[in-house]
Amino acid sequence: MKKHTQFNTQVIHGGQSPDKAYGAVMPPIYQTSTYAQQSPGEHQGFEYSRTHNPTRKALESSLSHIEAGQYGLAFASGLAAIDAVMKLLKPGDEVIASNDLYGGSYRIFIKIFEPLGLRFHFMDLTRVDEVKAQINNHTRLIWIETPTNPMMQIVDIAAYVSLAKGKEIMVAVDNTFASPYLQQPLHLGADLVMHSATKYLAGHSDVIMGALVMKDPRLHEQLSFIQNASGAVPGPMDCFLTLRGIKTLAVRMQRHCENAAILAEFLKQHPKIESVNWPGFSTHPQHNVAAKQMKDFGAMLSFVPKKGNYKLAVQILSRFRLFTLAESLGGVESLVGHPASMTHAAIPKTQRETQGVVDGLIRLSVGIEDVQDLIADLEQAIA
Repeated sequence: MKKHTQFNTQVIHGGQSPDKAYGAVMPPIYQTSTYAQQSPGEHQGFEYSRTHNPTRKALESSLSHIEAGQYGLAFASGLAAIDAVMKLLKPGDEVIASNDLYGGSYRIFIKIFEPLGLRFHFMDLTRVDEVKAQINNHTRLIWIETPTNPMMQIVDIAAYVSLAKGKEIMVAVDNTFASPYLQQPLHLGADLVMHSATKYLAGHSDVIMGALVMKDPRLHEQLSFIQNASGAVPGPMDCFLTLRGIKTLAVRMQRHCENAAILAEFLKQHPKIESVNWPGFSTHPQHNVAAKQMKDFGAMLSFVPKKGNYKLAVQILSRFRLFTLAESLGGVESLVGHPASMTHAAIPKTQRETQGVVDGLIRLSVGIEDVQDLIADLEQAIA
């Protein structure tokens, strides 16, 4: 198979080749739980679909290529992928994570793994020196989201790779908001990339899936064992749909980003909007970091209306006609959400608000519709 280096080609051809049986261009959906063996232990590379499945294998190969890795692993959800990473650790190990992160990540850290003996430090990862002072002999993992959810802070991945160098500390990046189109953390030296593939990778709001990508063979061996032993794997139909979604990732992301830039500027100029969080603004505190490590500034943004509170947020959210009020993000359709009561409800209110996740905050996942229609919907909802 030829080596493809350009991203737009990788998403279509990376790790892929026509099916050997009949030359099918798309990998077939191998909807089977088990495989015939010629004699005990003698088979054609597949024994049981929890362990391996040809459709999932094709997806995992694609994942490794688009993230510039060597190995990809697919999971039943993004949280299942995070769960597998946490199982690499042992009681007494410490994790440094962003204090502005997805509520589900916070919940699994605090409610599942902290009682099992892991210790978590939630910090502002834009302040590298403060994080450096927190690192000790028990630190084993730095968990990065960038852009962060939902305040759109940008974390300097290379800075943390440098900080962890020479220590027994793994740097893992939740790359869901950016997608491999915008940034490739493994290129910047990270050890591990996680995706909620539900979002931009699949791209059509019809799949729940997670993914891990890495370069290190030992790390792959450990996580592959956990994937099989714990069994949180996706079915072949979901793998097929995600593979199909990946093929249009580049063209979708280009339109997502174009639309988001226009909407961000519209909101910034709107007289009824107090603040807008989007890393493409030159006034964003980490704009230069975003420009350095990202290809574009993404399609996620959040804003607070003037005199914004829960009641006003509900009024605005209830008026949208084109934006769909729903959990999730990254689909072709535009979505709007209320982090305080939806994606971040698992985080205590006082802790949420310290990070800026106030009751008036509204989050947008900008889709690929006609941007003039999106502007019109925003205008009437805010008005």
